[in-house]
Amino acid sequence: MDQIDLDQMVTQEFLDTLLPAEKSDQFFEALYGDAEEGAYDIRLEPVSVSQDRIVLAFNLAQRPGKCLVCSLTYGLPNVFSRHPLINIKGMVDKMGEKGIQVKNWRLGDTEESSSSLHVIPLYLDLV
Repeated sequence: MDQIDLDQMVTQEFLDTLLPAEKSDQFFEALYGDAEEGAYDIRLEPVSVSQDRIVLAFNLAQRPGKCLVCSLTYGLPNVFSRHPLINIKGMVDKMGEKGIQVKNWRLGDTEESSSSLHVIPLYLDLV
């Protein structure tokens, strides 16, 4: 698959199908029993695309009136890697259906871009 094809496939629109906006509320409902307890919204966004690696980011954007810094986001890579609602394996499978063959993936550490935005990188090594 060439670079142009990858760039045209890894769009925000496609990523929004992998992790729809309502997953944030579902995640907090499962975690706390109440979606209103969630301190942030989760959105999967593209960072970079090359022939051998795609880098995406789980952007954790603070919800109004909530404290993102207080919400213990540094432990989330372990949670996200195995949580059935986030379902990274399912995302990788859907990418495969589009012809994007992922050899392996890993989550990086949570990065604090600002007090209202934390980022968890998702590295996808391609076949």
